[in-house]
Amino acid sequence: MNFTVDLTAIEATALVSVRILLFVLIAPPFSYQAFPLQIKGMLAVLLGIVVAPQAAQRYSPGSTGQFLLDFVGEAATGAVLGFLVYLVFSAIESAGGLLDFSSGLQAAQQYDPAADINAAQFSRLFQMTALALLFVSDGYQLVLGGLVRSFTAVPLTMSVDWRSITQTLSGSVTQMLLAALQIAGPIMAVLFVANAALGLLSRVAPALNVYSLGPPALILLAVVLCALGIVALPLIVQAIAGQAVHAIGGP
Repeated sequence: MNFTVDLTAIEATALVSVRILLFVLIAPPFSYQAFPLQIKGMLAVLLGIVVAPQAAQRYSPGSTGQFLLDFVGEAATGAVLGFLVYLVFSAIESAGGLLDFSSGLQAAQQYDPAADINAAQFSRLFQMTALALLFVSDGYQLVLGGLVRSFTAVPLTMSVDWRSITQTLSGSVTQMLLAALQIAGPIMAVLFVANAALGLLSRVAPALNVYSLGPPALILLAVVLCALGIVALPLIVQAIAGQAVHAIGGP
């Protein structure tokens, strides 16, 4: 009995799988530390087997050295794509960090080993809420669909334009900061006005001891405002998921 081994298909599957593996190790929500590494590896291999027939249409095998270079190149491509998605979704965590700073909770930071972040309460709340919304609203499927379409935008063994990638990364950082300000800006403005009002009240009525009453009042106000802001978070996560798909080569 003779068995025919298609080395081209095996090489293409390995290249596709390593790009997907580096992507899921970096890009949220798949990078969440609560998901075992074995599950991430199995997801990468299964998606690689599914996507390889389509991605291998333009692939032509070469020498062993060329395959190793292509392997490293695909790993770098997956890491860059995952980092682009990470930057987009960092806007939500950054918005929570701005609220922690405005409300005085920045000093109450704790390390979350599951999320692998060192952040205060609002940052962790926003990140966990966004993660839950990504799975509830099937936003993770949009991200995976964008990853699959990236093999059309950046085929296997295609030389990467690092200048374009650098410009894209710098633009993504700017967009992330702008999105964080748009999310947290209204609440920060209200907290700033509340701080100014407490400062004026301390001048008018020093006997009220505003310095002891102010921090709890600001935290309470921040919690109430964030409860109202959480209502708009599903639309924000949906918009950010669309930006993530566009960043990794989706339509």
